[in-house]
Amino acid sequence: MTLTTTDIEGMRIPDSKLAHEITELVRDTAPPLLFHHSSRVYYFGALAGKRRGLTFDPELLYAGAMFHDMGLVKKYSSAHERFEVDGANVARDFLCGHGISKQDIDLVWTSIALHTTPGIPQHMHPVVALVTAGVEMDVLGLTYKEYSEAERTKVVHAHPRTEHFKEDIIQAFYDGIRHKPETTFGNVKADVIADKEPHFHRGNFCSVIRCSAWHG
Repeated sequence: MTLTTTDIEGMRIPDSKLAHEITELVRDTAPPLLFHHSSRVYYFGALAGKRRGLTFDPELLYAGAMFHDMGLVKKYSSAHERFEVDGANVARDFLCGHGISKQDIDLVWTSIALHTTPGIPQHMHPVVALVTAGVEMDVLGLTYKEYSEAERTKVVHAHPRTEHFKEDIIQAFYDGIRHKPETTFGNVKADVIADKEPHFHRGNFCSVIRCSAWHG
């Protein structure tokens, strides 16, 4: 197996046994759409880290990036957990079998579990912050102009976006969570189900308060 190690402004996928095995697992399990998206998340996250002057372990960032959407894959999708937690658990189980410290495993777990929770990751450890930074760039384009045209072109050349990636990734989100809509309460994935199911009624925080068993 050949691991893509494109060098982009000094950022590259770690050439290590751990990174090779992560690549093999994700490439063999996830659809190409998610494999290439996750790879781009790593590059965009690493480039953001370089630009921000952050110190981070590339292997841990790579693990967080590559496993962050594994909860959308049927094989790893639970019946009742948020997909982010499913992906974090896949990463945890994998890393536990590779001699990684509990502290580092917890860091990767958190980076995945929080990657759809805006406003918090950027205040945390660089690995947590940069997984979210990569996701926000590749999916939402929030920091599109912070990357040079050359950087964007090189990343996409190494790991291509599909012609209709925006709609393709929304569909992938929906396919991965449609069987457990209750897990989208209070998070951005409720928007995905509402987009695909016009009659979807999302959970309401105020309704939960008003309907609780408490008096008053």
